[in-house]
Amino acid sequence: MAAALPFLLVVFPFGVLFGVVATEAGLDLVQTMGMTFVVIAGASQFTAVQLMSENAPVWTVLAASLAVNLRMAMYSASLQPHVGAAPFWARALVGYTNFDQTYAMSMLEYERAPDMTPMQKVAYFLGAATTIIPGWCAATYAGAVGGALIPDSVGLEFAMPIMFLAMVAPMVRSLAHLAAAATSVIVALLAAGLPSGVGLLVAAFAAMLVGAEVERRRGGA
Repeated sequence: MAAALPFLLVVFPFGVLFGVVATEAGLDLVQTMGMTFVVIAGASQFTAVQLMSENAPVWTVLAASLAVNLRMAMYSASLQPHVGAAPFWARALVGYTNFDQTYAMSMLEYERAPDMTPMQKVAYFLGAATTIIPGWCAATYAGAVGGALIPDSVGLEFAMPIMFLAMVAPMVRSLAHLAAAATSVIVALLAAGLPSGVGLLVAAFAAMLVGAEVERRRGGA
């Protein structure tokens, strides 16, 4: 829980921004908070709200949100060796609280302490979530009820890139990590014109291939 506290510095303005955007898109307070409690994934929530405000069909909203959140499937696959032996209820909680910050923090800690038991790893994961989720929900509420009071000059949109940089930078510790990170940046920029979420998935897949190939060649050497 303590290790996750710094993330609140960027999670809070990001959550406030979502609360503002959701209410401006026509969602009432119950709908806004319901989405935040159920989804707990800022990028897909923003995608859904944007499409809803444009009167997009329901299937389009669901498909785009799923595309943006498909990275969670990759997160889950890499978590399986660490928490797969834990009881079902524990794995279910990890699945519900699996988002960028909890995943990045936990994977970094698992590398630092490889002797942790599956339940110790679950406990660390849920500890991080216990700090971040209430902050995210409180920020969404603040944005939904008081967003009109925030001047446009504040520029809350800065929170998202800073948050991702804070998560990813400590994890780039080998040539394979660096190659994967560089590939993801380049491919994401090249695929920026693709529909929402598709470029992210293409970049993630390309980064995994490059990182795995670099690691294979280094292992062979």
